[in-house]
Amino acid sequence: MKLGIINLDKPSNPSSHEVVAWIKRILRVDKTGHSGTLDPKVTGCLIVCIDRATRLVKSQQGAGKEYVAVIRFHEKVPGGEAQFSRALELCTAAIFQRPPLISAVKRQLRIRTIYDSKLIEFDGERKLAVFWVSCEAGTYIRTLCQHLGYLVGVGAHMQELRRVRSGAMTEDKGLVTMHDVLDAQWKYDIDRDDSYLRSVVQPLESLLTSYKRIVVKDSAVNAVTYGAKLMIPGLLRFEVGIEVNEEVVLITTKGEGIALGYAMMGSVELSSCDHGVVAKIKRVIMERDLYPRYVLSIAYEIQRRRLTDVVGDGVLVLWHSRRRR
Repeated sequence: MKLGIINLDKPSNPSSHEVVAWIKRILRVDKTGHSGTLDPKVTGCLIVCIDRATRLVKSQQGAGKEYVAVIRFHEKVPGGEAQFSRALELCTAAIFQRPPLISAVKRQLRIRTIYDSKLIEFDGERKLAVFWVSCEAGTYIRTLCQHLGYLVGVGAHMQELRRVRSGAMTEDKGLVTMHDVLDAQWKYDIDRDDSYLRSVVQPLESLLTSYKRIVVKDSAVNAVTYGAKLMIPGLLRFEVGIEVNEEVVLITTKGEGIALGYAMMGSVELSSCDHGVVAKIKRVIMERDLYPRYVLSIAYEIQRRRLTDVVGDGVLVLWHSRRRR
């Protein structure tokens, strides 16, 4: 539970903060966080991170998003569906946006990128249209609808909005409702059956599938959890195509997430080097001391044995204590 995430279908009306607070109370956990604010009337994917998984909140807030929006025009569009399609295509680029009057951020002009868009349905008689958009985090679809209204010349506003993807999570896989969370916790409390709860709460590694992976030896895991850089001796395997300064995920041989980091070497260098820094740590995920500390180094072991042979155990204990300091 402490390393879990929930791909929640946020209901309409409550705010994202309220929903996260309710889940914290239902699951009786210490800490919860979400991957990006949704307005009260907006529904769809809201990634809720639990306890230790809240360390991934920042990385997920900056991930790309996808929405399906309903736009209402103030008058009939003169050019019909073709004109609106052209306007939508024109906005599929880097655009200027100023957040709406009611928003959670400072109202200053900024640039956001619309990666892709598609018209799903257009009803000229009812002055409605439905479209899908893939965009950068922090894009306001309300503002985009206003801009589309200006482009077609009749004015428009956002009627309804649903988020269908947030980072690595989509509404097609693993989406659960607030009722599912409540029922799963009730079933666990009454029957001590955690099968329903396991289907609701996913492991945090499901958020890390988009990163290239570096597999760390068990002997180096504990040092990494303390923030140490990953060196070549601690490297076991790595994924092809890693570039220098690319963000990667460090995992154990069992597939457990250890940390997010920046690669200091590319795949070509990693395959040929026998020393150096593999990656520096950006954010540690795993708890400390779950894996044993690194065994004594070969040089230290040789020196210990030499002292044992020459001066005896009493001096060794004194030398060993100084070494630990």
